[in-house]
This record gives sequence, structure tokens and C-alpha cells, in this order.
Amino acid sequence: MLSVNNVTVQFGKRILFENVSLTFSKGNCYGIIGANGAGKSTFLRVLSGELEANKGDISIGKHERMSVLSQDQNKFDHQTVLKTVLLGHKRLVEIMDLKEIYYAKENFTDEDGIKLAELESEFAELDGWDAEANAQALLNNIGIETEYHYCLMRNLDTKQKVKILLAQALYGNPDVLVLDEPTNNLDLKTARWLENFLLEFENTVIIVSHNRHFLNKVCTHICDIDYGKISIFLGNYDFWYESSQLILRQAKESNKKSEARINELKDFIARFAANASKSKQATSRKKELERITLEDIKPSSRRYPYIDFKPEREAGNEILYVEHLTKKGYFNNINFRINKGDKIAFLSDKSTIITMLFDILMGEQTADSGSINWGQTITKAYMPQNNDEYFNGCDLTLNNWLKQYSKDKNEEFIRGWLGRMLFNGEEGLKKASVISGGEKVRCMLAKTMLTSANFIILDEPTNHLDLESITALNKGMVNYKGNLMFTSHDHEIVQTTANRIIEINENSFVDKMMTYDEYITTQINAIKK
Repeated sequence: MLSVNNVTVQFGKRILFENVSLTFSKGNCYGIIGANGAGKSTFLRVLSGELEANKGDISIGKHERMSVLSQDQNKFDHQTVLKTVLLGHKRLVEIMDLKEIYYAKENFTDEDGIKLAELESEFAELDGWDAEANAQALLNNIGIETEYHYCLMRNLDTKQKVKILLAQALYGNPDVLVLDEPTNNLDLKTARWLENFLLEFENTVIIVSHNRHFLNKVCTHICDIDYGKISIFLGNYDFWYESSQLILRQAKESNKKSEARINELKDFIARFAANASKSKQATSRKKELERITLEDIKPSSRRYPYIDFKPEREAGNEILYVEHLTKKGYFNNINFRINKGDKIAFLSDKSTIITMLFDILMGEQTADSGSINWGQTITKAYMPQNNDEYFNGCDLTLNNWLKQYSKDKNEEFIRGWLGRMLFNGEEGLKKASVISGGEKVRCMLAKTMLTSANFIILDEPTNHLDLESITALNKGMVNYKGNLMFTSHDHEIVQTTANRIIEINENSFVDKMMTYDEYITTQINAIKK
């Protein structure tokens, strides 16, 4: 069990949360949510002891072990993959190293024998004899094949490192498991495996994630950081959302009724206070007025951008034909036709395959062979995964940056568009070259909307976005009346938006007219057969 006792964290005059007291119990999975900057990752750092709270303390059960997902992908570059996973249980590795030292001693004493026996006993209790086998099994399950187990970490790519660090955190059955954005850079297959792992995990899990499907799948409780406090709700993310909205509506409705009664009482008192026959009634109403209090509804730190893709013209019946398209090292002889109204989610074991296809369709890369035929009525917009070329070295303010992509150059019009994407007031004067990753994505979404295209291609559009922006984007994609091609690691977006799934790998191509969940079911059934 992990306890948070009267904890306050602040930076300068800014208080993230104060006087927080919580208990995280065994068998439960807690999702930590809150707006960007609310203090989610900071709270995890306080729990793990990496950051000291300004006030209060954290306590964990005696002899219990906490495991934390490392965010430093280069921290273990000098270690082998297998050793990196084993380091998830530091005490076990320490015992293994000490045993080697004792067994290598030339002058082995009786005291050494006693110490070694104690180490061997503890080693056995920690399942040390199966340690490497367990670590290897975990790596294989998470998609790191045996051929990589003895490679140095520095020789692997980022996505492999992310999986290995996740395996390190999961290794050894920790009593408290702390995960900060565990699904980032995970393919959908590995994310599903992690969901199942956590569903079967019997100890305490604490997670920060922007993946709504993931939070819904694994969480038993939601910890909401807002209004300068942390509140625990029983249930998953969707249950929290409905509950929090209901509580807010009830508070507003209660205040609305109270305000109406206050006005009614004030009006009566004003009319009859000087009337002798009504004086007792006026006095009674004054006392009632004094008893009425309006609930203090503090403004939430959450902000939702307004995302609405509206095509300027309706597309004709001829949309897009792709025939015998080949790009060596990516895909071979693929063929598909886009129908009017299709919203297609593209899947692949390698994200670079989808990015290459999208770049080719938009004319930014060239295929080795094959043809691409767009309908004459089609207007296209593309939001690439890598947006560096739009911002790096750009000396323009956000106002002027967005003005480049707008037919209407009016300052008020541009400020309005920035405002709907959460850039208010002087934020429009920021230089485009210095904004954050999430701000860049919101700018790119504004640019995409301004094109008013009837065919949109989105390559991992949720990267760097918070839950509120992802929710708004999801709504915009669902409501869009044009054609849509996209790839995303967000299960909820894929499931709720796509009516068609295309999976492309170097030597395979699958095209199914169905939802994502239906597609997963067909894949699972095919494996069982």
C-alpha cells in the first residue's frame, strides 16, 4: 500500500496541489489525469521520491518495492538489453553481482560462506534462478526478439528502447508500479498486450496516460488533478467524465435555482420592507436570504480547443484510385480505391510504411512504380507526423504564421482562429519557432481546417496533445463530412472514426470494410485457427 499524507507541491508562488492525502491500495489501477501543466508527471516524481514535496510525506508498505518507468531512453546505453530489464529489480541484480564477487574469492573464509548462504537464500526467495528466463520471456512477449537480448541498448532504435524500458518497469512483480505515458511510441499490438498484462496484475498500478481507451480498459480509479487538489473517483475514465460533468451540471443548476430565489426575495423585500402589514414577511425573507449561499464553482484548468473540419465543396463520386503502387523497402504492388465517405485507418508493424505512403499520395515522395489518380473535385489537406519544416527557424509570430494559410488575412479573423485553438491574447505574438510540441500540433490543426479540404490525411495527429485536445480532435474527425485517411495509436480515435481498415506491411496488404474492434476480432480468430 502507498500513502500520500498531507502533500503540497508548489513552484514559486504557483501551487500545483496542496494538502493532498490519498491511499493507493493493492489490486487497483489508478489513472492520473489533468490538464497540461496541472502536475501529473510532477505527482509521479513525488511518489517515486525523485522530487521532494514542499510539505507532507509519502509512505510505502514495509519491504514493498516500487518500480518506475524510466523516461530516459539513453540511460542504459552501456548495458545489454537483458541486463537492462533485470535492473528493474535492483536488489536482485545487486545480489547477483555480490555472489559473483564471493565465488571469485581466492581466500574464502567462514564468514564469507555465511554471507554467501544468506545471499543464496534471498536470491532464491526473489526467484533469482529463473530471473534471466523470466526477463527473456517478458522481452519476447513485448516484441523484442531473442536475437536482440544480448545487444547493447545504444545499438537499438527508439521504439525498441521504449519497449525494453517498459519491460524493465514490469519485471519482477513490483508491489507498486508507476507508469508515465506507457503507451507512447508503442504499436497497437504491444499496447493491447500491456492492457492484458495490467488487467491480470495483482498489485498497485499508478498511470499517467493520454490514451482514453487504455485508461478505460485498465483503470479501477481515476485521480483528477484540478482546482489545486487531487480527487479520486471510482471507475474508469469514461465514468469519471460522466460523473464530473454531472456534478458540474448539478452545481450550476443548484446555483441557478438559488440565484432565482435570491432575486425573488430581494424583490419582495424591496417592495414591502416599508409596508407595516408586510414587515414580518419581509423580515422572514431577509433571514432566508442570509441563509442562501451560492456554491463556489472554481474555473477548471482544463481547456478544450474547437476542432471542426468543414469542406468548402462536396466531393464527386471519383475520389482516389491507387494501382500497383510499389516503394522498395516499404510496400509492394498495393491496390485500393477510395469510395465517397470512406474514413480509413491505416495500420502497419512499421509506422514509416504509412508515412511513406502518405508522402507519396501527397506528392512529397515518389513511388518506384504504380499510379495514383485523384478525382477532379478533390481538394486535399495533409498533416504530416513530422512538422519541423513548418516551424524550425521560423521568425514569424503565430498570428503571421497562420495568416500564410488563410484566404482571409483580417487580423480579427486570424486571432479568432488562434483563440479557438487555445492561443489567447498575447499568445498570438509568440514566435512560431519556440512553441511546444503540443502547440505546434494545434497550429497544424488550425492550418488543416483553414484549407476547407474535402479529403484530409492525418499522420499520427494526437502526438504531443493532451486528453482535452485529443477528445476535441476525435469529435472533429467523427463529424467531418469529407474523406479521411489517417494513422493513429489512439484506439478510441481509430474505433470511433474509421469505417474501413487497411493494414500494409512490406509483403502484405489487408483491406477490410469494418470497424477497428471488428478487425481485431477477425485477427484474433485467424490466429486461433
